[in-house]
Amino acid sequence: MVYELYYWPGIQGRGEYVRLALEYAGAKYIDVALVPEEKGGGVPALEKYLEGEDVERPPFAPPFLQAGRQLIGQTANILLFLGGRLDLAPRDAAGRLWTNQLQLTIMDFVAEAHDTHHPIGSGLYYEQQKAAAKKRAKDFVANRLPKFMGYFERVLERNRTGSPGLVGSKLTYADLSLAQVVAGLRYAFPSATRTALRAYPGVLALHEHVLSKPRIKRYLASKRRLGFNNDDLFRHYAELDKAHSR
Repeated sequence: MVYELYYWPGIQGRGEYVRLALEYAGAKYIDVALVPEEKGGGVPALEKYLEGEDVERPPFAPPFLQAGRQLIGQTANILLFLGGRLDLAPRDAAGRLWTNQLQLTIMDFVAEAHDTHHPIGSGLYYEQQKAAAKKRAKDFVANRLPKFMGYFERVLERNRTGSPGLVGSKLTYADLSLAQVVAGLRYAFPSATRTALRAYPGVLALHEHVLSKPRIKRYLASKRRLGFNNDDLFRHYAELDKAHSR
């Protein structure tokens, strides 16, 4: 099967968690965001599903995945679907649910990281909420980042299989996603994240292990991998990174 991934052009966003799973598994897929509009890609392709009146089960927002006749939305839901198909989750029901639970927690982490630069409203520019962003970023780095990192560090310690991952003896989509979060935090809060990771060696080791896998290395070096930028979930503003030390 050739999957079709729909996400906004120009940013990694929440679509990146799905891309990493597809890339790591060596799955065949079309990243519709990278297809020119004149060839049926880009924003018009998204809007066909988001606004089309003939779509029986429309997604709320990207990312969404076309898999045969199925149209699946929400990042964690897509990964739950792909996990079994791509051998990126345990086969038993309890293991699948545990992996999904971790993924949902990761997406909460991502949402809180996003809200450091848009604490009042997504419809406002960063410059319109900079003062609130500084307060939110300071709290995020001081309290929320260590809370999430500490949680995942404990999960890693309690995986008794000897694997560097969160679940079982093989990497799962949750491991790929957590590695992406660390990469995003290193971009957004380089100083604060460097300091924080000293206390969470397991999280850092997992991040480096995922990035060392051959298919992931090839993907990261390819044109398919979009760079971090300040239109994305993780944004770098020097004043927010400095806010943690004040």
